[in-house]
Amino acid sequence: MKRRFQWWFAVLWAVAALAGCGASDSTVSKTPQATVPPARTAPPAPAPTVAAGPSQTPAPADPCAVNLAAPEIAKAVSELPRDPRSGQPWSPEPLAGNYNECAPLSAVVIKANTNADNPNTRAVLFHLGKVIPTGVPDTYGFNGIDETATTGDTVALAYVNETSKLKSVVRFRWNGNGVELIGNTG
Repeated sequence: MKRRFQWWFAVLWAVAALAGCGASDSTVSKTPQATVPPARTAPPAPAPTVAAGPSQTPAPADPCAVNLAAPEIAKAVSELPRDPRSGQPWSPEPLAGNYNECAPLSAVVIKANTNADNPNTRAVLFHLGKVIPTGVPDTYGFNGIDETATTGDTVALAYVNETSKLKSVVRFRWNGNGVELIGNTG
């Protein structure tokens, strides 16, 4: 019986050992689950290369181009005496012009800063981008510039009557020392 007892004891011990093993202790639960390998993808394409070409930064403004927004214009206009007819200051926004800091002579045409139907107009003349404050013939009444008669050292100021369409042009030239009236047309 001792033998039988040992045998039962061995069986019980084996059953108890097996019964004590839960699902979490099983070899299956410790074995990692089979995973499906990720689909093979092609390696990312290399970034496209850009061939050397023109620069993407804008070129600096040409100082010798016509620039009716130049700060020198507003400064010059602010220093002018008021319009003699209305008593108002002048508007710094040119009606016309060819202001150029490289030209021996350039001009802008401005109007009195008033709500009048026909405000006074005048031209302001510049030499190499600087206002010519004195020694300039009268430039009141002009309302445009005749580009066809204007050159680097000559400005052709125009008056165009909107009603009759008559046009009068007066040319001014930089003579090396100052501005001189050189002719009327129209």
